[in-house]
Amino acid sequence: MSAAQNSAPPAALLAHLETQPRVRDFLQRAVESGRASHAYLFVGAPGSGKLDAAWALAQALLCEDGGCGACDSCIRVARHTHPDVHHLAPESATGYLISQTRDLLDDVALAPIRARRKVYIIERAEQLRANSANALLKTLEEPPEGVTFILLGTSQDIILPTIVSRCQCVPFRTISPVAAAQAVSRATGLPAARCRMAVAVAGSPQRATEFLKSADRQDARRRMLRAVDALPHADEADILDAAKEIMGAVRAPLAEVKSTQQAVLDQNVDYLSRGALKQLEDRNKRELNARERSGIMEVLASVRSLLRDVLTSLTDASADIVNEDVADIVGRLAQVTTVPGAVGALDAVAAAERSIARNITPQLTFEVMLFDIRKALSCP
Repeated sequence: MSAAQNSAPPAALLAHLETQPRVRDFLQRAVESGRASHAYLFVGAPGSGKLDAAWALAQALLCEDGGCGACDSCIRVARHTHPDVHHLAPESATGYLISQTRDLLDDVALAPIRARRKVYIIERAEQLRANSANALLKTLEEPPEGVTFILLGTSQDIILPTIVSRCQCVPFRTISPVAAAQAVSRATGLPAARCRMAVAVAGSPQRATEFLKSADRQDARRRMLRAVDALPHADEADILDAAKEIMGAVRAPLAEVKSTQQAVLDQNVDYLSRGALKQLEDRNKRELNARERSGIMEVLASVRSLLRDVLTSLTDASADIVNEDVADIVGRLAQVTTVPGAVGALDAVAAAERSIARNITPQLTFEVMLFDIRKALSCP
C-alpha cells in the first residue's frame, strides 16, 4: 500500500466512523498492517455505530485497496449482498438458536465464494447463551485462515466471559444526538433539523444518512405518522387498513434488494455447487428478514419520536421538537391528549417493540399498537 494511501483512513472506515475517531484509527492500523484480529467484540450503547463499523470493517478486509468504497466488492458489502459477508441476529426471543450456530459453523468450513476472506457479523452477542456459545467458542479461538468474526454487544459485563476472552474488545463511546446530527448534516448537506429527525428514526449517523437517501424509507415514516395523526377520529377499519399500508411501505425497499440478490445468484449458478447455492439462498433470506425488521424498527422509532415531541409540547410549549417537518401533527395530537395520554401512547410503542423482538407478526403488532395508542390518547 502506498504512502498516499496510508495517509488517510480507507474511505469506508472514514465514512462510517467519523463520530468514532479512536475506533477508526485503531481499525485502520490493523487493516493496513495486515494484523487484523480473527475476532472482534464491538461494545457500546445503541446508536454508537457498532453495526455501521462492522460493515465498514468488512469492506476494508475484503477490498483490494483496504476499503476504497467504490469497487465491486465494497459496493456489494455496502448493499449487504456480498456472499462472503454473513450477518446474523437472534432468531428467537430468548436468543440465538443452536441451529443458527451449527449453520454458521458449517459455513465457516467452506471456502469464500468471491473474496479471499469471509466475515461474520454477529449482532446482540449477549444473546449467545451457553448452548449456542459453546458450539462457537473453539472456532472463535482457532478460526480457519481468512475468517473474521465481528460480534456486537452493549457491554462486556453481560456477554459470556468465555466469548469476551476470545475477542479483541473495541469500545464505542456514546454519541450525543447533536453530534450525530452534525455528522449527518456534513455527510448530506441537509439542514440540521432534518438530520436530527433522521438520527431519531434510524439510530446512528450512517443509517440516518442512508435513510435520508431512501425515498421508500421516508415514505414508510410518513405513512406511519399520518396513521397516528388520524387515530383520534379513526374507526376499526381505518386502523386495520393503515396497518396493512404501513407494512407494505416497510417492505417496499426490499424489492431492489431482492433484485440484486437474484442477480448475484444468476451470476454464480454455473460454478457453485448445489449446496453452496442453497447456502447463498438461505443467507439472502436471512438478509431480507433483517432488512424488514430494521424497517419495522425505523417506523416504530418514528412514532416514538413523534409522541415524545407531543409530550414535550404538553410539558413545555416553548421547547424545541425533533420532528419539525410534522409540527402540525404534533400540535394536533397535543390538543387532543394529556400528559398521561402521551405517556400511555409511548408505552404502546414500547410494547410493540417487545412484540417484534418476540417475533410476533408485524402487521398484527402494528394493529395492536395503533389501537392502544388511540385508546391512550383519549386518556383524560
